[in-house]
Amino acid sequence: MEFHQLRYVCAIAETGSFSRAAERCQIAQPSLSQQVLKLEEELGGKLFHRLGRGIRLTESGRAFLPQAQAILRQVDVARASVASNHADVRGSVTLGAIPTVAPYLIPRYTAAFTQRFPNARLRIVEETTPILVGGLRDLSIDFALLALPLRHKDLEIQLIQTEPLLAALPEKHRLASNDSLSLAELRGEPLVMLRDGHCFRDLSLSMCRSANVNPKIAFESGQFSSILGMVAAGIGISLVPEMAIDRHAGCRYIRLRESRAVRTVVLASLRGRSFNRVQQALSAEFQAS
Repeated sequence: MEFHQLRYVCAIAETGSFSRAAERCQIAQPSLSQQVLKLEEELGGKLFHRLGRGIRLTESGRAFLPQAQAILRQVDVARASVASNHADVRGSVTLGAIPTVAPYLIPRYTAAFTQRFPNARLRIVEETTPILVGGLRDLSIDFALLALPLRHKDLEIQLIQTEPLLAALPEKHRLASNDSLSLAELRGEPLVMLRDGHCFRDLSLSMCRSANVNPKIAFESGQFSSILGMVAAGIGISLVPEMAIDRHAGCRYIRLRESRAVRTVVLASLRGRSFNRVQQALSAEFQAS
């Protein structure tokens, strides 16, 4: 059970809607729904009746909600009790992130951090995984948002989120009306992919190989925005993580059936190193979210 799951349950109960709760919590609705399902599985019972367009708390949900609200209030009280000390937290911290994560996650976390710690100096570095790992090792970077798998035993990792991967297709593609797809159904399709050096490209190619799909690469880029533009133009299809979905890009996003079609984002640091107060504060910000 995690704090963010409790926040999602309370938001759903207060707004009466999964979609409105997702907007309040600034998270994609499928991710919110997935986290609530995980919590319900852990608790061993449903918290909500899904009634078409509306929701209602189950008996278990009515019993659970006050406890969840109490826990969140206690966390707020704990934060407030040290808030008076935040203003004098000084020092610097450097946060790295891979390009396929930086524009989607960093604003969410750093906006709250800079507001709470106005005297802290936060530096952001956007680079590929090998460069960021090198920065962690030479201490020029304190923390880095990376994606699994990581085969570096000298790194300490903290789970941030796991998200599904989706197929991005042109809106008029022959498969665009499907509710879900297997990778095998994409065999023979031209692919639009990230360039070499991006770990998400490696993940995509690995998934294709596991499904005996030999990708025909039609276009390569360093940004998802360019990739989605090419998909919308009919150059090819692509695989994208849920956080990169752009509903205005002219693409159709379809969930993949493969159970391993997910990406896990972690916060990494060098194992055994010490941190100053502002560095500890940034790490705590990720733990609390």
